[in-house]
Amino acid sequence: MGLLRYSFRSEALGYHVNVSIFYPSSAFTYMSDEEMEKVNPHLKGMRAPYRADAAFQCLYLMPGGGDDDTIPFRKTNIERYADKHKLMVVCPELSDGFGIDTPYGTKYFTFITEELTALMQGLFHASAKREDSFIAGFAMGANVALGCAILRPDLYSYCVDMSGGIGMTLSTKTMQAELDGDHFRSFFPRYNATFGEVKDFPGSPFDLYPAAKKHKEDGDELTNIVIACGSKEFIRERVEEDARILKELEYPVTYVLEEGYDHDYDMWDMELKRVCDEWLPLKDAIL
Repeated sequence: MGLLRYSFRSEALGYHVNVSIFYPSSAFTYMSDEEMEKVNPHLKGMRAPYRADAAFQCLYLMPGGGDDDTIPFRKTNIERYADKHKLMVVCPELSDGFGIDTPYGTKYFTFITEELTALMQGLFHASAKREDSFIAGFAMGANVALGCAILRPDLYSYCVDMSGGIGMTLSTKTMQAELDGDHFRSFFPRYNATFGEVKDFPGSPFDLYPAAKKHKEDGDELTNIVIACGSKEFIRERVEEDARILKELEYPVTYVLEEGYDHDYDMWDMELKRVCDEWLPLKDAIL
């Protein structure tokens, strides 16, 4: 398995940012079958030669609130799960930006959906095909993933929202209530600074309901969505509201309630295993 942390100056963000990239490198070898048999006969035929034109199915994994790009790799077994299926995993540093192009000028959505995608496909061999591109996240990152999937269904064939209880939502009323309440103003003022004034939110670029409705009405190819939540999670009602609205809009959405689980890495590690083993249409191959 191979893990790379890439630092570069993002044009979209206007500053240097880190991205952690996992490669299923155990699928490759520099040796011929004959040489491999001499070194370890059990591995003969199990590894492909390195190829300059190799491409990977790619999971863009959005970190949770307060986490950097390394945390998903440090607190879960995603490397092991992805390696089994020859899946590339890309986790960007998002600085709690909620995945939107903010009123204060930092363009997180542009970074994720345009710059990061172009970078991974151009320099790091991520497949450029929609069918091979997936987005997921947990906690705050789950809402980032959900928002990207709703707003840019042309980019991702599947999205997995794990415990997404803060940030972009299908419920315009929920977002208005959060922006108009005292909780975030007192304890997390960045929320209001990011999403702007309550009166301006309905119909704004990151109000997901009208965008989701329009894509459905226009007959666009929609991203398949899995929404998962633990039965003990404090944000369960908000998560289930997103799933309910998507079902009403007749989106291809599956809701999974994990009994006995809470808002933590025990939940998300289990879900990432299901992401790789069950929920994504993985080809288990180097493309």
